[in-house]
Amino acid sequence: YLLGFFLLVGTLFGRLVCGFLCPFGLIQELLYKIPFVKKIKTFRLDRPLRWLKYIILAVFVILLPLFIVDAAGTGSPWFCKWICPAGTLEGGIPLISASPALQGVIGFLFHWKLAILLITVLLSILIYRPFCKYICPLGAIYALFNKVSVYRYHVDREKCTSCGKCEKVCPMQISPVRETNHLECIRCGGCKEICSSGAITSGFSLG
Repeated sequence: YLLGFFLLVGTLFGRLVCGFLCPFGLIQELLYKIPFVKKIKTFRLDRPLRWLKYIILAVFVILLPLFIVDAAGTGSPWFCKWICPAGTLEGGIPLISASPALQGVIGFLFHWKLAILLITVLLSILIYRPFCKYICPLGAIYALFNKVSVYRYHVDREKCTSCGKCEKVCPMQISPVRETNHLECIRCGGCKEICSSGAITSGFSLG
């Protein structure tokens, strides 16, 4: 059921889900808007690190649950258990805060996940959506559909003036003209808004 859902959503929207439907993405957006802190637009390992989410997808979401199973043949949700800061923020902390019984049994795992969350929060103030760029396996899944999804971006080469404004405004540091529907594009719409010639559009298309 989950695989079918991911295939359906990915085929229809690609990473539009990341740009508009992810609650943890919104949290990162708000953190990045905190002023008075010098932002890191890019750094030497930025591009190589973006492949990390695909490695995490393969290892922690697919391989480990598939090959390390219990007596009943059930695999553990390794990514959710050991890495995902979104689950800690949106589920773990509220649950523990509301349950004194759980507070008494907090152990290493919760503190480990809390440390990951705090690091992610700090990085989100400095770097635009670090979890989305480098860690999120769900974003990796949807990214694979960006080139073939029904909803996609289009660039009219005749209208494009090559002014470079869209590339400068892209928060994911890609070129909407040269790299249209790139794996890293979360389809936030910033390039469309800044394009004065109307060369960049988006919509549902089967062609």
